[in-house]
Amino acid sequence: MENVTFTPFYRHNNNVYHLEGFQPAIVDAEYLHHLGVSVCPSQDTLDGLVRGSRLFAQRLKEKTLVPKNTFRIEETDPDTVKTEIHNYTGRCPTLTYEINPVRGCTVGCLYCLVTDGVHEQPLVALDNYHLYVRNLLDEHNGKGSKNANHYYYFSPKTEAFQEASLLPGIAHRVLQEFIDHFKRNPDSQARLFIASKAGTKHLLYEYEGVSILDLFEQLKGKMQFNTSVSIMPKAMRDLIEPAAAPIEERLKAVELCRQRGVQANSALVQPILTPYLTDEHITQFFDALKEAGIINYKPEFLTACMENLAMLGQYLAFFDPSLERQLYDDYLRPSNADHRKQRGRTAPDRDTSIRYIRKMMQYTETLGMSTSICYWVRKQLGISEDVIPIINKNGFQCLGYQSELFKHD
Repeated sequence: MENVTFTPFYRHNNNVYHLEGFQPAIVDAEYLHHLGVSVCPSQDTLDGLVRGSRLFAQRLKEKTLVPKNTFRIEETDPDTVKTEIHNYTGRCPTLTYEINPVRGCTVGCLYCLVTDGVHEQPLVALDNYHLYVRNLLDEHNGKGSKNANHYYYFSPKTEAFQEASLLPGIAHRVLQEFIDHFKRNPDSQARLFIASKAGTKHLLYEYEGVSILDLFEQLKGKMQFNTSVSIMPKAMRDLIEPAAAPIEERLKAVELCRQRGVQANSALVQPILTPYLTDEHITQFFDALKEAGIINYKPEFLTACMENLAMLGQYLAFFDPSLERQLYDDYLRPSNADHRKQRGRTAPDRDTSIRYIRKMMQYTETLGMSTSICYWVRKQLGISEDVIPIINKNGFQCLGYQSELFKHD
């Protein structure tokens, strides 16, 4: 066991602990009324907002909102690692296995879908996790296996290319396992799907003289790299994504991948905060994606528990109280209480979600971009294939999986 202290690859000027004039509040019924929120949330919803407000104030005071710049390196027994399947709905286009070599995340997104923005747990990097990946690939796509079409998602529960996976060479070894697998099994139908907030510094980081980008190049035709970006002003993005690469760096990373022949033309657009979906923001954001070569995107609205929503709303209020009011109006309707995603997180009001999806599509269609929507969202919102085909004209589906990857060999 080894503890590692590091300097983040990227730093932002905004600091969650030093917001001039910011004071946490208790988001209760009186607060919502004073703010001008038009909906009347249930008592359970109000209780969650109050709990979240108190937790936020405590974490702000104790400075536990952002992960510490340290992680612990451990080893695992590759034969006992639990195989996790990334298929929440039972309707994903092909079986997808998760690759999660780090417990926790050094990026520290305050809306984190896995931890609801709580980053107080110790960060643990599994040094020999690549041996588990080797076993997984051999079992499902090696000699003697059925060798079906399988995606391997690196990494849905944490950032694939963070300091905790890069500095010890863990991410490099995971990618090398895929390279070695294809050498042993040239007809393998395993395909690597990566969703990441990585910037150029992450992809160019070398371990033993080899960069992540060098390894990507050896996997071209058998992997796709999806950048993960959000529609919001820089000040807000830097505040709630404390150690993520700036959006400009993420789009440069996309371009570096494409220069090496790696498929990197689809994006996860998340989290979408509805108050920022103005015509101006939509135009600026998608124009930048188009310039970087993005031809497909998967929009994901912010989903949050009420405790987390109370914190994020107050950050919005720091910039403009009307933004906080709109956030609560979009999420707190009693009729919206059952509009939930994994782990019980609440999504925006259904009619609001549909309206904004159509608004984004109306503009992105003029740019030649296609849209991917997962089965859960389709079912919740009643979106038909007439609106968004299961496999769109650019070959993407669901999370943004590229179906053409299985037709090259």
